[in-house]
Amino acid sequence: MTTDLIMPVIILLIITTGFAKKVPMFSCFTDGAADGLKTMVSIAPSLIGLITAIGMLKASGALDLICSVFSPLSDLLGIPSENVPLLFLKPISGSGSLAMLDQIIRENGANSLVSKAAAVMTGSTETTFYCIAVYCSAAKIKNTGYTIPCALLGDFASMAAACFIVMNF
Repeated sequence: MTTDLIMPVIILLIITTGFAKKVPMFSCFTDGAADGLKTMVSIAPSLIGLITAIGMLKASGALDLICSVFSPLSDLLGIPSENVPLLFLKPISGSGSLAMLDQIIRENGANSLVSKAAAVMTGSTETTFYCIAVYCSAAKIKNTGYTIPCALLGDFASMAAACFIVMNF
């Protein structure tokens, strides 16, 4: 009940404060909407390229090839082979990784260690390339420097830790 009222109360407070301070609210709203559209247009090319690359990676079978190459290393690190596709897909695509998580849960059961590890992997990492594409495009940053390697290292460490903790505790 209370949570249903939070957004309407916040909107009412914003409108009331705007009227009390005699702010031209409609022009502020339209200016904000225009800025939002400009931001959307500036990040669209990066997102279109990213979505296209994800589709090509999955459709070409490259993701399966990458997973088979890294499977021995994942076994050595204690990452279940069923979760290796998630390891590579999560930094690229949130929706793709959710679909992969759903597939892992359907194939292994919701209470299996593999499924639990996949769920923790999904929840403890970020869609790195999506975030970098959006934020760097919006801020007009052309050179990401060490951002991508450091973010991917953090993703890998989180996923390895997730598997280790779920599988051993």
